[in-house]
Amino acid sequence: MILVIAEQRGGTLNRASWETIAAVQQVPGGQPIVVAVPTAPGVSDAVTAELATAAVQEIVALEHPALDTYTADGYTAAIAALVAELSPGLVALPHTYQTRDFAPKLAARLDRPLVTDVTASKAMEGGAVAFVRPMFQGKLTADVIPQGPAPHLVTFQIGAYRADAAVRGAAAAPRRTVVATLDASAIRQKPEAPFQEARQAVDLSQAERIVSVGRGIKGQEHIGVAQALADALHAELAASRPICDAGWLPMERQVGSSGQTVAPKVYVALGISGAIQHLVGMKGSNVIVAINKDPDAPIFEVADYGIVGDLFEVVPAIVKALNE
Repeated sequence: MILVIAEQRGGTLNRASWETIAAVQQVPGGQPIVVAVPTAPGVSDAVTAELATAAVQEIVALEHPALDTYTADGYTAAIAALVAELSPGLVALPHTYQTRDFAPKLAARLDRPLVTDVTASKAMEGGAVAFVRPMFQGKLTADVIPQGPAPHLVTFQIGAYRADAAVRGAAAAPRRTVVATLDASAIRQKPEAPFQEARQAVDLSQAERIVSVGRGIKGQEHIGVAQALADALHAELAASRPICDAGWLPMERQVGSSGQTVAPKVYVALGISGAIQHLVGMKGSNVIVAINKDPDAPIFEVADYGIVGDLFEVVPAIVKALNE
């Protein structure tokens, strides 16, 4: 059995949880899937109802008042006790900032291996399952086979799987509540108010449409060309690393191995050649549209639609058509 630990905040499910469900549904072997979501009492109903639409065996609301606000100690203790009760063969989590904080502690508590930032899984000889993860900023990938007794812990890279690829069930999955085994007095962290991002900050991993610009934009004064297309598509504006390094757009809008990993429904690449560091950050997009005057640009190898042409001529024409 595979146990998925979903992530929510304030009763709103992180979309990365659906990506993780899609990922484990594709793990070789076809094991039953149980999804657990840590919450405070009274918060879980809407979240578990949404999760119950997935084609899984069961949804578990892992409840305790101390889980109202995230702490590494609280989550580790509660999830470790649930793992002991359910005895899964694999524990899967989305590779979010929150998971990065407590997953190593959870693995140490369970004395089990942790494979992070996984982008795929595949069957190996002898029935073993290998988990594929990038190395050296995406230049290489490693096939990792966890060793030792179960459960093994795996975190799946955001954007490696599409949330809409998760298979839905013909009927709602059964739901139940488990009171977390947790000593609130043993929690050493004192949570403060959730971090509030700067006004201009954006979580690109949650965007459904993205317009991204590269060196082909030529200068900061031309960013408005891309912004006009983003506005017409009701999309977020993003960029490759050189644009952010130059200060033309803030770093939080960088897509790639050293920026954010995204998987929107539509990704429009303007003047982006398609270096591997950028491709690993957006290759999971549902539809990729590339506009570049170089017909041999690597971006066209992953694009669903490609336009060979000058973006300063093509983009205004598209914006005009969209606005009409």
